Amino acid sequence: MNEFKNIGTCSNDCQHCPNCKVSVFSDLDQTDFNLLNAEKITMQLNKGQSLFLQDTKPHGLYCIKKGKVKIYRRGSEGKEQIVRLANDADVVGYRALISDENYHCGATALEETTLCYIPKPIIHKLLDENIGIYKKMVTLLANDLKQAENKLSDLAQKPVRERVAESILILKNKYGLEQDGQTLNVKLSREELANIVGTATESLIRILSDFKKEGIIELELKRIKILDEDHLFHTAHLYD
Repeated sequence: MNEFKNIGTCSNDCQHCPNCKVSVFSDLDQTDFNLLNAEKITMQLNKGQSLFLQDTKPHGLYCIKKGKVKIYRRGSEGKEQIVRLANDADVVGYRALISDENYHCGATALEETTLCYIPKPIIHKLLDENIGIYKKMVTLLANDLKQAENKLSDLAQKPVRERVAESILILKNKYGLEQDGQTLNVKLSREELANIVGTATESLIRILSDFKKEGIIELELKRIKILDEDHLFHTAHLYD
């Protein structure tokens, strides 16, 4: 918790937060919202700051108000694999809270991120007393499992070139595009993108260079501009 900049009380009542309608807290009643407002702490991370570390004990839940976070796991040799991406309205760290285990993954801000921290006893109280939030947490877990299964299938069956194309499209769907309608609204290093794809950084760089030569994308530092989305879909074999 020391790594965060505490910026005090959130400017939004949880009930009137712009993210609430799509968050796990959307079905809470006034009493529960009052509890959240009284107990939450609003914090800010700079790009590259850790939200929590793999194998540490959870003390609460994190709800992203604005920003982008990567959830990753490190292997025995220190190799990072990005397993999930989170942004506005997403909650992070819920699986360890529900299972009462240490974090299986770490989480780090991809850009300046504002979030609300809700202590563990408050989350457990809400889960015990509100079937709606409990069901939404279970749905999140099911979706995570589905994504993990799809990831394993892709790693086993899809060539790297297809996985790179699919990962670019996933980033578009997750974070959207900038005002030009072409550039991904997220900055990722080549190493981070390789960790999403599940390949060596050198292989990722070579395939991105091929995509650029073929007129599918443009590259500018950590930004990727999609020039031919249909070609990306076909390359990823998403039409099959």
